[in-house]
Amino acid sequence: MTPMVQELNFPQLQIPLTINSISPILPSSPIPPSYGDTLYLSNLDDMIGSRVFTPTMYFYRSNGKMDVMTIINVLKESLASVLVPYYPFSGRLRETKEGKLEVFFGPKQGVLLVEACSEMTILNLGDLTVPNPAWKNLVYTFPNEEQYKVIDMPLLIAQVTRFSCGGFSLGLRVCHCLCDGVGAMQFLSAWASTARLNKLTVNPKPCWDRETLIPNDPPLIQYPHIEFKRIDDAFSFTRRLCLVKPVQKCYRVTRDFQAHLKTLVGPNISCTTFDAMAAHVWRSWVNALINVSPLDYELRLTFSVNCRSRLTNPPLKSGFYGNAVSVACATSNVSGIINGPISDTICLVRNARLSVSEAYLRSTIDYIQVNRPTKLEFGGKLTITQWTRFSMYESADFGWGKPIYAGPIDLTPTPQVCVFLPQDDSDGAMLVCICLPEDASHRFTDIFCLLN
Repeated sequence: MTPMVQELNFPQLQIPLTINSISPILPSSPIPPSYGDTLYLSNLDDMIGSRVFTPTMYFYRSNGKMDVMTIINVLKESLASVLVPYYPFSGRLRETKEGKLEVFFGPKQGVLLVEACSEMTILNLGDLTVPNPAWKNLVYTFPNEEQYKVIDMPLLIAQVTRFSCGGFSLGLRVCHCLCDGVGAMQFLSAWASTARLNKLTVNPKPCWDRETLIPNDPPLIQYPHIEFKRIDDAFSFTRRLCLVKPVQKCYRVTRDFQAHLKTLVGPNISCTTFDAMAAHVWRSWVNALINVSPLDYELRLTFSVNCRSRLTNPPLKSGFYGNAVSVACATSNVSGIINGPISDTICLVRNARLSVSEAYLRSTIDYIQVNRPTKLEFGGKLTITQWTRFSMYESADFGWGKPIYAGPIDLTPTPQVCVFLPQDDSDGAMLVCICLPEDASHRFTDIFCLLN
């Protein structure tokens, strides 16, 4: 019988490839802005955690009906078409005198499409179930590119890699300043639908509307926003995590295991699958690292909450694809996590999620306006990112079927991050991927696979 939690391993391999061409893709028809025009970015778009590119991978087997060169032309033409309504992607970011980012438009911008080929086959890549750091060169980066560089960069970079079997991969880098996960899926779905139907198809119609999220004047900060606070890491908890080489661990978690965790909160409290799974991951992570901190050391669990439905004054328009998430933060000391019942930890996560309101989001916008954090704070923090609600497989059907894998590439650059991923046609199972020091990884596996 298949276990309810199953560790999944990715193959160790190298993928040699050749870059054949690098082409700018411009909107196929005139767009509203003129050269020199700018677009406002909200403080949620411009916060330090959004100043990154989010890489994702999509693998496709050959369908025998369309050769890869034809597919590349379809991708180019449909991308040029969808850039007309999604014209901000064709601009660039620049920094104002106040240190805030904005989108500006100039000549010879557009997005980038890279064509590459490899002598390997899709079959040579082995298991395409979980993220694999070996896929790194299937997503284009510039030679000597600075880490976290977003200024004066193409805001969308796509690499199509042909394999010798006729299959191919699509590696995307999308600038997080322009969209959150929901917005990225909206853009991807429009691009795929336009390719599949051979005509411009955008539903919903994209809406920029970032001015809806302008800060109050004067700013009104109503909450302490401990998610941004710097924690004195005198006990080297975070330093140790950053100094050692992390390993990536991935697990397939069945729907039955998820459902059982939800029952542990007790009969009188309703919690979500995310609440229960996040609590279980947090407890497993802390117990695996227990030898590095005293029992009174303060810990944080952070995660993003989609606030689209919580904004009412004014509400966001349909088709808004910008960042509309707030960072929720659950806190506890080490003792509370390892010695308390899991029901307490589930309630911590649940309460943090429910505490995110429109007022909290508006306060976040004003906090960033006043303080504008310039670096991410990792002290005592684990961040969980939930991708299970994104229709990644359905959104990426360009006309040759759904991908056999859709998701991130490599978690190892971020050792204090865990990602919940969907599995296509998996009866509600999810993938849980996390990075942690190798000497703690076996303890984590042993604890995580246990039913509490």
